[in-house]
Amino acid sequence: MTTFASGTTASSSGGDGLSRDALTVLQPGFPGTTAPDWLLRRLGEGLASVGLFGRNIASAEQLSALTAQLRAEREDVLVAIDEEGGDVTRLEVRTGSSFPGNNALGAVDDVELTRDVAAELGRRLAACGVNLNWAPSADVNSNPANPVIGVRSFGADTGLAARHTAAYVTGLQSAGVAACTKHFPGHGDTAVDSHHALPRIDAQGEVLGERELVPFRAAIAAGTRAVMSAHILVPALDPDRPATLSRRILTDLLRGELGYDGLIVTDGMEMRAIAGTYGIERGSVLAVAAGADAICVGGGLCDDETVRRLRDALVAAVHSGELPEERLADAAERVRALARWTASAGSAGQDAGDSEVGLRAARRALRITGAPDFTPLTEAPYVAALTPVANIAVGAETPWGVAAELSRLLPGTETGSFSGEDAGQHALAAAGGSRVVAVVRDEHRHPWMATALDTLLAARPDTIVVEMGLPQATPRGALHIATHGAARVCGRAAAEVVAGA
Repeated sequence: MTTFASGTTASSSGGDGLSRDALTVLQPGFPGTTAPDWLLRRLGEGLASVGLFGRNIASAEQLSALTAQLRAEREDVLVAIDEEGGDVTRLEVRTGSSFPGNNALGAVDDVELTRDVAAELGRRLAACGVNLNWAPSADVNSNPANPVIGVRSFGADTGLAARHTAAYVTGLQSAGVAACTKHFPGHGDTAVDSHHALPRIDAQGEVLGERELVPFRAAIAAGTRAVMSAHILVPALDPDRPATLSRRILTDLLRGELGYDGLIVTDGMEMRAIAGTYGIERGSVLAVAAGADAICVGGGLCDDETVRRLRDALVAAVHSGELPEERLADAAERVRALARWTASAGSAGQDAGDSEVGLRAARRALRITGAPDFTPLTEAPYVAALTPVANIAVGAETPWGVAAELSRLLPGTETGSFSGEDAGQHALAAAGGSRVVAVVRDEHRHPWMATALDTLLAARPDTIVVEMGLPQATPRGALHIATHGAARVCGRAAAEVVAGA
């Protein structure tokens, strides 16, 4: 029998307690930069967490006011955000991140630097009132064609991913912000984006144990306060249900074999891997029954009706016997336990930070290939951004590239965005007589991008190439700069090399 913090037990909680527990396990989103009335009302009824997205953030000052508004209604509310740094940023969604992402940190391979970057990111979140970060990604990027992980991973080496995952967890939580290590049991060996469909990993159990699970073991040893499940089917672990809905994976493996006792959070339930197969209500019931403690929803569905639907689905499942009341009560208590931890650890995030650590890390992450006699540019170039479709996790609203930073260093710099089979010809026409800086993102995954570079380099061999995705393609160009990510600081670091700053 599970005991509530208030001293009542699951079997005596009654209808109101059941409804409160159902609300407690939800982590919904909402529209706008202030809390709507329905959200404040739900906090009073038992909702214990909210999720923030780019649409909710205009500035650090506004975010602080928003979190203060939430805490005026419920002091111990968990305020969560998807702030990985690097390509995936919500705190700096309109400017690009001040921190390089995981792949850049993995390229440097300095665990103290990773810890320092995560600590500074945590301090900035804590200063704005955010106390739960859906990060880091512990996925081993073993499939270079992965369309959704890529530079969000520390790398393809298991040991490297493990030691940097642990360092990130330690750094983030030193600032009083709970880490949520994701995407369990590992999303790196997929060729499908779970935002669009249900990916499948066919690796054998031994491979999974020696590769995918190792960074999660490291995160658990480092004390990660939360783990996020992946919407992926792993037949070696459970041939029937995706990880988010699998008791074998969440309870038997994560809780049992790995000994994890913290909060288990689902990835976004409106992602097509779940919403398009089970539906969000059924999926949420199955997830909690399988061992999940918190239901993340709100990246797309972000209204009161969604909260009501999920609450009612959980309550109905308890009444029908499909979801044991003790399991729901246990999940709700784990949410409250994390809230207590953040309250006790919150003061850690107020220490003075290191505002330049992200830029220093981005500079160290650069890998430069090309002629040793390269002469930095002194005249404004033309920046041709060969732009792929952004994956949903990154979002299309976050700027990337080197044009803004080169414009600061070399006034008069012009830029254009190109894609498709004629991108190279269009870029050449737009550049005119200016020196070309071609910026790419995962050239190895986009044949049209490689063709465009062929065209540019054939006509203009002095073209400088900046790769801001995974540097899997053979370096080429008069100078090739691999940044290992597209954060704003990565663009600045590359621009400094181009301009000799």
